[in-house]
Amino acid sequence: MADGGPGPCAVGLPLEELLEIANQATVETISAQQYATLTRWIHWSARVREALGSKDISINRLRRIAFGATTEKTRTVLGEDRSNSVESQEGGAQHGIDGTGKNHTPCKEKRRGHGRHCAAAYTGAPRVKIPHPHLKHADKCPACLSGKVRLQKPATHVHLHAAAPVQGKVIECERLRCDLCGEMFVAPPPPEAQKKYDETVAAMVGIQTYRMGVPLNASAQLQGVCGVPLPAGTQYGLAAAAAHTVEPVVKELIRRAANASLVFNDDTNKQVLKLTPQQRAALLGADAGHRTGVFTTGVLAQTDDAHRIALFFTGPRHAGENLTEVLKQRSPGLPRPLQMCDALGHNLPDEFETILCNCLSHGRRLFVEVAANFPEEVRVTLLALKEVYTIDAQAREQNLTPEERLQLHRKVSRPRMIQLAVWMRGLLAERKVEPNSGLGKAIRYLRKHWVPLTRFYRIVGAPVDNNITERALKRAIRHRRNSLFYRTLNGARVGDTFMTIIHSAELNGVDPFDYLVMLLRHPQQIASAPGEWMPWNYRQTLARAGPRGCPEPPV
Repeated sequence: MADGGPGPCAVGLPLEELLEIANQATVETISAQQYATLTRWIHWSARVREALGSKDISINRLRRIAFGATTEKTRTVLGEDRSNSVESQEGGAQHGIDGTGKNHTPCKEKRRGHGRHCAAAYTGAPRVKIPHPHLKHADKCPACLSGKVRLQKPATHVHLHAAAPVQGKVIECERLRCDLCGEMFVAPPPPEAQKKYDETVAAMVGIQTYRMGVPLNASAQLQGVCGVPLPAGTQYGLAAAAAHTVEPVVKELIRRAANASLVFNDDTNKQVLKLTPQQRAALLGADAGHRTGVFTTGVLAQTDDAHRIALFFTGPRHAGENLTEVLKQRSPGLPRPLQMCDALGHNLPDEFETILCNCLSHGRRLFVEVAANFPEEVRVTLLALKEVYTIDAQAREQNLTPEERLQLHRKVSRPRMIQLAVWMRGLLAERKVEPNSGLGKAIRYLRKHWVPLTRFYRIVGAPVDNNITERALKRAIRHRRNSLFYRTLNGARVGDTFMTIIHSAELNGVDPFDYLVMLLRHPQQIASAPGEWMPWNYRQTLARAGPRGCPEPPV
């Protein structure tokens, strides 16, 4: 059985039934299905025993072997199969919270597709146009000798080939020497021979390391295998220089994020090997003595003109402290921003007041964790929250304005959430749930943070959850898993700079490689006017370039 395959516990077969099968085998013949069940348990037990004897076993791998790979999807947590679920059989009618746990919401059909990319998806591949060897537009048809041929949509073929991520060429300039006077004559080198490393090299190193999570040493080994050596130290030097070049753009992104109307924040653990006490004291002040943690904070902002900005900060500060540093650049007179985060106190800024929204996914996860012990109560809660997410997805699909989305949530989600709140209060009041049990703690969490958890039907533009920040922090988590640590705070700042530039570009639908290359090729321009080089407007800036390639100011 593979690690991700379902174990016997995953199908919910109780131990008593297994013992009954074993006892039956001692007195009579068991059925083929019972034999298969018993054999499966024997193989599974051997698999677990083998895993426990391995020195490389981890808790997560052992959990996958025992219970199978898990997700937090409602149908998976509730043990419902899409093919025979109540959703697909009955569909249509909405249900109330009656404890039955039945769901009558029609399920979505699986989107059809062959899984292959069309030729238009290969935006990074050059287009090679092959003319017809004998015909051109408006020539006489060689088949009927009467009509004329017309140009049609070309037939496309995709050809892929592999090479090192960073490629190069050796330029040999011919040299001649006079055998009489000794004068040397050298062929003039091409323009690209003036510098060894093109701007595309630093951009590729940044994307490989801080977007894809490939460690510098692994990238250096790959380059060596492909015959284009690029040592890890050289890669970091290029990345550090590039990070210094694009620093004005990062500062401008921070300034614009500070003035945004909606901010998300969260953090994850990180490690910096050479974080000195002096550096920690400079960042934390009086609190430095009793704090030893290091974190990577993700701050995402949505501006009034619908642009998205992602910021990353690595160091001893918590998410709330990093958000405080960002909001210090907020223009005076602006209203309080909406802030989405989980209910942890470290996420709150100390010096600034925000309109707090808490993540509904975090509250939902508390119920998912106790689904095995309280199946009916968890079913009722998850189906109620599922309707909220369904309404929010409908608002996105229909491109509703924030005001229209708010009205939709008030009409559909608000009554459902109030019904859920009444039901949970009744469970505690009637002592049907122990307050200190897993379910009791999940209910008390929702009740304690009910107002910030339900801002999405109270305030225009308030989000439902903090999933966008969770996805952004996966960049830092991938780097942590593969590279383990940053050596110094300077190295951490290089990583934060690249993650900020790359993820901000992706959030705005921009090719991060092209964006990085363009920034690195115009260092003077971005230093003098960084606001003209944001991910959403740098192409317009390039379009205004003068005859020498220097962008002209807008008219």
